[in-house]
Amino acid sequence: MTVRNDLASFDAFVQGRYSALYRTAYALTGSHHDAEDLLQTALMKAAGVWGRVHERPEPYVRRIMYHENISRWRRRRLREDPVEVPPDRAQRYVDTDLRLTFERALSRLTPKQRTVLVLRFYEDLTEVQAAAVMGIRPGTVKSQTRHALRRLVELAPELHSLVAERVNA
Repeated sequence: MTVRNDLASFDAFVQGRYSALYRTAYALTGSHHDAEDLLQTALMKAAGVWGRVHERPEPYVRRIMYHENISRWRRRRLREDPVEVPPDRAQRYVDTDLRLTFERALSRLTPKQRTVLVLRFYEDLTEVQAAAVMGIRPGTVKSQTRHALRRLVELAPELHSLVAERVNA
């Protein structure tokens, strides 16, 4: 591929997948600002190796986002940024109160627990796949998922039926 073709295919990828990648970044961070930063960092890194990843760029960009998010929360372990304003996009939840309760409870989880839940239930990865992305053992993913779901119910008991659905799915 020539440099011009590389640039054109990278631009086409970004234009075609930006929204989906942004939603994942927001789910990982819980903040519009942090989601934009995370996605921009991932896209910059992907652009640097585009000639090598251009045939299957989305898994590569998503993996960068997961790793960058883990690095980000390792650097800022003591600081959490709860979400006060939900994203302005079409919502999948019919019950707005339940959705807001879920977002508030999710924002109070540790970044590691939030990341595990995003990978397992938003990205629909298996425990083994999530462990590979995060660089931890599958057993750790399993226990972190269990702890995160338990913590969600502690923070918002009205989420019990929603969490029970995910556990039994």
